[in-house]
Amino acid sequence: MSLTEEFLAQADALYQGFQAHDALQSDRLQRFRSIEPESARVLAVLIRAQQARKILEIGTSTGYSTLWLANAAQSTQGHVTTVEIDAERSRQAQRHAAQLHLHHAVDFKVGDALAFLQQCTERYDFILLDAERDAYAAYWPYLAQIMQCKGGLLAVDNVLSHASEVAEFIGMIEADKRFSCVSLPVGAGLLLVTAV
Repeated sequence: MSLTEEFLAQADALYQGFQAHDALQSDRLQRFRSIEPESARVLAVLIRAQQARKILEIGTSTGYSTLWLANAAQSTQGHVTTVEIDAERSRQAQRHAAQLHLHHAVDFKVGDALAFLQQCTERYDFILLDAERDAYAAYWPYLAQIMQCKGGLLAVDNVLSHASEVAEFIGMIEADKRFSCVSLPVGAGLLLVTAV
């Protein structure tokens, strides 16, 4: 399924449902906190432009961003691995992927992201980081290792909406001369990181 009207309509319907759910939650952790549609579109464009085949997502939630990653991966003969600590949210994401006929393009993993990264021996062309921001600094050494050395891309969401929470993490990246980064004022703010 490419970026057809059917995919866009179904993805939009899911997003609206997720937003309605979040509006009723007073506890931040109970919200699904989906990536903004404009950010999802940018990520999909980047995957297609990069022709990324090995794609990693840290923070599945209920799978809105996963759908966009998987949709883009279909055009590159790629595959998405997505990691979520909440088993029920991962199950919801799997159902949504099946509804949009994208489940074959995604490997859903349930577990702690840091543990996954510490044990990971794969290298990825494209990584989306959209999880609990206070853990990002601990993730960085492992993210740096699993990015393909040249041409790999890390995208991080919420870097403008929650700038103070990611300041240490961004400082670590900026201090690492192996990498270059830029923040885009799209959605809640996307940080793009690549090897130099």
